[in-house]
Formats: sequence, C-alpha cells, structure tokens
Amino acid sequence: MEPTHEIQALAAEIADVARTSFRTLFENGERYYYCTLFTSGEGHAPSISAWSWEALEREAVRQGDESDTPGSTIAELIKWSYADSPYCCFRDENFDEVKQLFMERPSIAELEADERNREFDSRLKAMELAMKTLDDENAR
Repeated sequence: MEPTHEIQALAAEIADVARTSFRTLFENGERYYYCTLFTSGEGHAPSISAWSWEALEREAVRQGDESDTPGSTIAELIKWSYADSPYCCFRDENFDEVKQLFMERPSIAELEADERNREFDSRLKAMELAMKTLDDENAR
C-alpha cells in the first residue's frame, strides 16, 4: 500500500527535524552504530536515540560493566536499547512542531479499534519513511 500524500508530508517533517538533530549529535565526533526514531505505544510524536561505541563504553564503565545475567556484560545488555542511551531524546525540543502535527491528527485514544490501528500504523509508516529518507541520503 502506497503512503498517502498526508503521510509523506508528515514523514518529510520528521526527517527534517531528525536530520538536524542527528547532525548536531554527530558533531561530537563519536562513531555511531545505532540511530533510531522511537515512539510510545500510544503513537506519540517520535524522538531520536542513538548509540556510539564511545558512549557504550562510558556507560558500561559507569555501571561497572557487570550484569546480573550470567555470561553477559552491561554493554551487551544495553547495546541496542534506545532508552538506556545517553542520547535518548537528544534535542527533543527540535520536535515541537512535529509534536504539534501529531496532536492535530485524530486522537488514538478516542478512536475505535480498527481506526486506532490504522492511525497508529500511519504514524509508524511516517517514521519509517523518515528514516528511509535519511538512510537513502547517507547511502549516496
């Protein structure tokens, strides 16, 4: 199913803000292996998160790099966790206009199940398209 013009426009707005936020983050010169947009189960406007090898090492040292899970280190456990990253919600204030656009959309909490699922899927599709746009730009 092709995304609607409305979803494409929302994706473009998300990509613009995410691009700016990620570029600002990348100015610190760290080596990033993970960058993402994430949202809540309620489909709120996205935020970014990222991990660099340097941040992972710092966080592992800070937490003592020992885990309660036998055979695992803290670094292994948090390596892909958006929420544990020190860059979770980095420059979230940049997303204020995107948050407004999401608030102008139908309220997921007030929709019936089928409509709620469609709206949530549309929001996820916009975020996926935004990240695809950024990926495609970096592939060139």
